Amino acid sequence: MTREIDQNIALKIESSERILLVSHVRPDADAVGSLLGLGLPLKNIGKQVQLILEDGIDKYGYLPGSDLISRQPQGEVDMVIVVDCSDPHRVGKVLSGYHPIDLVVDHHKTNVEFGKYNIIEPDQAATAAILFDHIPQWNLSFDPQIATCLLSGIVGDTIGFRTSNVTSSLMRKAGALMDLGADLSDIYRSELVLKSFKSIQYWGAGLSRVRSEDGLVWTSLTLADRKKIGYPGKDDADLVNVLSAVQETQIALIFVEQSQQKIKVSWRARPGLDVSEIAFAFGGGGHAAASGADIEGTLAEVEERVIIETKKLLKENMHKV
Repeated sequence: MTREIDQNIALKIESSERILLVSHVRPDADAVGSLLGLGLPLKNIGKQVQLILEDGIDKYGYLPGSDLISRQPQGEVDMVIVVDCSDPHRVGKVLSGYHPIDLVVDHHKTNVEFGKYNIIEPDQAATAAILFDHIPQWNLSFDPQIATCLLSGIVGDTIGFRTSNVTSSLMRKAGALMDLGADLSDIYRSELVLKSFKSIQYWGAGLSRVRSEDGLVWTSLTLADRKKIGYPGKDDADLVNVLSAVQETQIALIFVEQSQQKIKVSWRARPGLDVSEIAFAFGGGGHAAASGADIEGTLAEVEERVIIETKKLLKENMHKV
């Protein structure tokens, strides 16, 4: 069945001249790396490709082809592809008027399969890893730039090969991408080591109010924090990964105020805990170890609701042990 689907996708790509690729709002390394990792080989065979992220990019300007990414599509297209996104609402408003969605490529277990063709592989550590497998099946080729983008997606989503879903198969893919010309040390430094001064200041705001209770560590970042510091993004600058490194942490939570009535919530869990169902219940999704949701309400309201449900999960897990 997968082979037949790959053949159908290859035929659709071959017959399409104008292709639109999008990914989710507040894009991470896997979103940007996958967008470019598929968009660049499509451009290499002469396709007219639009690479669209509603929030644009900030820290991923080091990736080859990042200057090709825009915030809004234009004109008619023959094919619509969504990468690294579990439901159509997560792309924002950029797909308004662009239907149907022909292809969805994703690794989130909560994906609702909203494309004509859906390549959904939850066991894969990153969408970029899925694309590494399927790009040749779609009669597309790799080059050093494409390899760099795909390896960046893998490095970002595994936090430098540190997540529990890293397998020997994934490491072989990473090695193959290095053989194709990707520089792992440069990607690692750009993705995980280097931080802007404003990011560190932003962390400081969140760390000043961090709390810990019964295996749960959490904090928040407000609109006022972002404005005062001048932090340009709408994300948490990866602060949630800092919280998850606290020795006592079973689940790390961060609340990022998007507006007075909308809060972005991110969960990170230790192996053996699955936070994806909580995120899904709040209208989001993700993986067992890393999930997120955009929740309506004030910061105080959302914090209270989410902490109650997350503590329930921790209590249930304790009873299973």
